[in-house]
Amino acid sequence: MKVAGRCGEGSEGMVRVARGPRGSAMPHLVRGMHRVLLALTACGAVAFAGPARADELTGTLKKIHDDGVVVLGVREASIPFSYFDGKRTVGYSQAIAMQIVDEIRKTLGMAQLRVHEITVTSSNRTPMLLNNQIDLECGSTTHTVERENVAAFSDSLFQYAVRMITRKNSGITDFRDLAGKPVVTTAGTSDERLLRSLNTEKQLNMRIMSARDHQEAFSAMKDGRAVAFVMDEPIVYGFKATDPHPDDFIVTGTPLGYEVYACMFRKGDEPFRALVNRVIVRSQTSGDAERLYRQWFTQPIPPRGINVNFPLSEQNRALFAHPNDHALD
Repeated sequence: MKVAGRCGEGSEGMVRVARGPRGSAMPHLVRGMHRVLLALTACGAVAFAGPARADELTGTLKKIHDDGVVVLGVREASIPFSYFDGKRTVGYSQAIAMQIVDEIRKTLGMAQLRVHEITVTSSNRTPMLLNNQIDLECGSTTHTVERENVAAFSDSLFQYAVRMITRKNSGITDFRDLAGKPVVTTAGTSDERLLRSLNTEKQLNMRIMSARDHQEAFSAMKDGRAVAFVMDEPIVYGFKATDPHPDDFIVTGTPLGYEVYACMFRKGDEPFRALVNRVIVRSQTSGDAERLYRQWFTQPIPPRGINVNFPLSEQNRALFAHPNDHALD
């Protein structure tokens, strides 16, 4: 028996069920059929499978089908993950979100499925998801164990360290140098929790400001209201690269921790989780995720052609080789 399926652009998966010795074909057949089912699930495609039937849909896919629109939560200034370039929302995570939208179109057989974007912040993204105002958010949302209590998360998109950006002439090199000083982070983020825990544990007496979004936080550091902006390392590198005077700033500090970004959607929706993860696994194992990484982190990006200069880390290379949905906190 032979089953063929397509696993990503330009690749073809073949599964063969081997016959055992005479008299033992059935156990081999059972094991072989199990491998066939696993392979078809991983590929996310069966040659003879068509669009899902409307009366079989549940959860988010049913909502999208009935509404005729998928609602994405997007960010304004999470460079280079999800941000507005003056014309539209772009970025590394946004590109993955649009791949997921394409998969939804195919699954539902809705070529004309509309996409509606709603700008979210770190503070309101989860309530908007739970209130059915958005269906999916792929921006710069950290997957934490605590957040699993209210939302579901896809396989990880990106692994990173939590550090800080400060002015090069500030004299600040590590978190101990922030003692007694005003420091800013973004409200509703895991970074805010880490920073407040550090402040209590080390008795640093930092005056912590919680900004509405990343842009507001960076501006507070830039204009002197705070001496440092504590945030995810790729986010602060993005602000440094896109500032008119990037050499005025430095990214520094022993990492407060390591975390991962993931897409966020509603809990208890296994069909939607399977669809989202099918896209992410296919992208990461086919090499497409690395291509997207190079596009958004090591090449000029819109709107001003700035290069973030953030090479692929060994941690992210390992993630792409072995996709998973593990929170790191």
